Amino acid sequence: MSGTGVATIGDCRIAYRRAGTSGPPIVLCHGAGIDDATVSWRHAIDVLAADYRVYALDWPGYGNSTGDVDHTVETYVDVLEGFLQTLPFDRVSLAGISMGGGVALGYALDNPDRVERLALVDSYGLGGKLPSALQWKVLSRIPGATEFGKIAASTSTKSVRMVLDSLVADADRLPDRFVDDVRRKLMEPGSIRAFEEFQNNELSFSGRVATNFVGDLESLSVPTLLIHGRDDPLVPVEWSKRAATLIPDAELTLVDDCGHWTPRERPDRFNEHLRNWLPDPHHAPEPQYTKAGMPGVTRASGD
Repeated sequence: MSGTGVATIGDCRIAYRRAGTSGPPIVLCHGAGIDDATVSWRHAIDVLAADYRVYALDWPGYGNSTGDVDHTVETYVDVLEGFLQTLPFDRVSLAGISMGGGVALGYALDNPDRVERLALVDSYGLGGKLPSALQWKVLSRIPGATEFGKIAASTSTKSVRMVLDSLVADADRLPDRFVDDVRRKLMEPGSIRAFEEFQNNELSFSGRVATNFVGDLESLSVPTLLIHGRDDPLVPVEWSKRAATLIPDAELTLVDDCGHWTPRERPDRFNEHLRNWLPDPHHAPEPQYTKAGMPGVTRASGD
């Protein structure tokens, strides 16, 4: 079974995808930019749903989620906390890619008793400086430049691959469905606005970032899997390597021939590593549903 749901978190309307009817719960957190729950997690949702209860949320301003918020990791941690409070479980596993990894990590550091396992994928929040941040920061400060570039990039699948070439290991080898998902996002009006605000709040022109959890990693008590594409051009792979030496219970997996979008560039390898890391699906907590029944499933979906 798969479907979609909506949760009200403060002034935010948080849309999410829901799949799977049994097994331990896992919540998937997408990244920033041209992303949403479907773009990053399309394949993972389908694979994990065979053995897990899967929830993949859209951050405010992404996908079908809305909300007038400050677009920072700190704000998204609060959104994630509110979302988890709507689920019928005391503990969940979290997986986050890029910015979503930083959010999941921030939540796990604050609430280790509520996180069963943590997977950080090409994750933000594990270092102090992003070498490639300058070009994105400059564009975000030029009125209309990012929106114009987004429209231009969506004109054809070839132009989309050109954009993705700065994020992945080999844009020419990307599956058409991935390219189509990204093109759909690029064509949505206003789909980059939240990312522009996030860059203004989190990135400096020097590449310094506002969120850096390196100093807290030794205190992280949650078992953590770090997955990183060896050829990631955006987030340095050294961030995950260092984190694996600092987190007390950590495992590091480096994926060959892979850039920043590991779940979509190498979905089979990624899903295998993630499934092997997650809790045994045969030992699942019983959900404590309210009288309203199973939350959030508002329509069936074969997507």
